Amino acid sequence: MKSQVQNLSIRDFTYDLPTEKIAVKPATHRSESKLLVYNQGNISETIFDQLPETMDPNSHLVFNNTKVVQARIIFQNRNGRDIEIFCLEPHGEGVDLSMAMSAQKTSQWICLVGGAKKWKEEYLCISDSNGFELRAFLTERLEGEFLITFSWIAEDLTFSEVLENVGRIPLPPYIKRELTDSDKERYQTVFAKEEGSVAAPTAGLHFTNEVVSQLADKGIHSSQITLHVGAGTFKPVSSDTMKEHPMHAEWIDADMDTLLELAHCDKRITPVGTTSMRTLETLYWFGVKWLTHKDTSSMKELMMWDAYDLPQSYSKKEAFLGLVDFLNSQDKTRFMAKSRLIIAPGYSPKVCGALITNFHQPGSTLLLLVAALIGKEWKNVYDYALENNFRFLSYGDSNYLRF
Repeated sequence: MKSQVQNLSIRDFTYDLPTEKIAVKPATHRSESKLLVYNQGNISETIFDQLPETMDPNSHLVFNNTKVVQARIIFQNRNGRDIEIFCLEPHGEGVDLSMAMSAQKTSQWICLVGGAKKWKEEYLCISDSNGFELRAFLTERLEGEFLITFSWIAEDLTFSEVLENVGRIPLPPYIKRELTDSDKERYQTVFAKEEGSVAAPTAGLHFTNEVVSQLADKGIHSSQITLHVGAGTFKPVSSDTMKEHPMHAEWIDADMDTLLELAHCDKRITPVGTTSMRTLETLYWFGVKWLTHKDTSSMKELMMWDAYDLPQSYSKKEAFLGLVDFLNSQDKTRFMAKSRLIIAPGYSPKVCGALITNFHQPGSTLLLLVAALIGKEWKNVYDYALENNFRFLSYGDSNYLRF
């Protein structure tokens, strides 16, 4: 199985996506987007607000409750030229996202810098008439990225509040327009809570509180987990085969009550978005890791190929209870770690039996994930969507895949 995935060529997972098919704005109302329904080979379509009538009633939804942070900060150099700093992830041994967002006075981040050649000053600065001042120091040049040290005058403000004051929502690079006031609301899900993403878990953008309530009325309840979406989600696969592709790492977070709920859930677990699916499958493999090795040091990060090397025989219940056992052994109630899991054709889902997602970029790891679930039928799904005026990518339409 591992060699099958490693030898996959991304050229087999591309398609022609005309620019006019990319949604640059959301639907007028969240749940008015179109919904393509794929049910074991059959394709139909409806509107997203009909999801309660469409879903298998024997389902349990899992939402990613991450919140997009205003990670883009526009500074100006001494000549008035814009320099954009895009915060990717906190820097420092043992520093997780929650610690970095709650930091006061100073915080170090790995960043992208637009216009770095124009940065000649010791530091860049943003200030206002109320005495607030944010400084950015270019601490180290890394390979394609930069280590930036931020410091601010306003000791009572956390870095989260600093970003809220001066940052901007980072729309995806393929949405080529200026940010609007409505993006601040519409590029967040209605259940966004845990700060840390630089991109939205876009499948969740279609849900309203009314739709969630209607689903619950039909017995379709939900859980919440967290995966903080990194900029690597937009990184295309540039290598000839998947073996050479460096899968990006993203933070996941789940509490013990949720792990227990999912361990004992006998319904069709349906993640909302590829981020939720990667989190669920990652949690399973961390449970297997603990059951197999009982090695605390191995529970910090799931590497790209771990899922293909670990034993495949544990049930969902066994694996999730194994992860609960790990938390008890550490006297913790939350599990936080990094995931580099790649899900591609040849991978067998251990937790999920359906998926709600958007339409993804050609040649992306997200499209590979879809192909892992429904095989070569992904081509029929995407051909249907292209031929029937579905809107693609982050602000586009949705699909419900049963496999």
